Amino acid sequence: MSTLPLPGSIAVERRVPPLGGFNLTLLQIELRRRLRNKRTVFFTVAFPVIMFVLIGAKYTNEPLDPGQPVSAGGTSVAAYAMISFAVYGAMLASTAAGGAVALERALGWSRQLRITPLTPAANIAVKILGGLVLGLLAVLATFTAGVATGVRMPWQVWILAGLAAWLGSLVFTALGLLVGYLVPSENVMQFMGPVLAFLAFFGGIFMPLSELPELLQAVGVWTPTYGIGEIARAPLSGEAFNWLAVGNVLLWLVLFGAGAALAFRRDTKRV
Repeated sequence: MSTLPLPGSIAVERRVPPLGGFNLTLLQIELRRRLRNKRTVFFTVAFPVIMFVLIGAKYTNEPLDPGQPVSAGGTSVAAYAMISFAVYGAMLASTAAGGAVALERALGWSRQLRITPLTPAANIAVKILGGLVLGLLAVLATFTAGVATGVRMPWQVWILAGLAAWLGSLVFTALGLLVGYLVPSENVMQFMGPVLAFLAFFGGIFMPLSELPELLQAVGVWTPTYGIGEIARAPLSGEAFNWLAVGNVLLWLVLFGAGAALAFRRDTKRV
């Protein structure tokens, strides 16, 4: 004969839903929040397009290599600039998406999430996907501006360069998450904006690294922007596979990812 449990002896178990609580509804909410922020959308999507139109688009017929005219199938300076600014836009978008956790912490949203079945891993996955969507918009917008201004490349170069610029931005999603858990909400992008511009300049995004002094070139290959830029432009330049660039991307992805995980763990202990 079974007996009923005594009052106070009933254990309440919080069941974790499939995928840790990750679902399309949560992702949709995250994307709506990102797209409603007009300032973020401007700086991550419109800003790189404007920079390309003002700086790079006028070099549509200017060959990157003087010995290979654009009319004869050579690479144009505009195509090089377009890919570079697409990388920069994806960087901005991904960093902003990751850094948004700082605002959530300030508003107490992190505390609310901790009392739900949503796991930390699922929450981070939503942030990463949100960053990828914004990064994709930045790449597509910049490439569209390139087409409209007369940039011409083989179809496989468009695809490979776009994918490299887009997926490489995961490094900066991890960086945004790291900074978002360390810096107060009102200072994240004010702090990261100049930092990203600095890294882009010295990492060969705004101009070829070969045009910088030798000392800056030696430093530039260690910046987190160097690897992504080199890999994204490789299909256009046709240069040999650059293992240094791949190692650069993997190194910074691991470092930023590990740092974000540690900062997140420390932050949730206080929640």
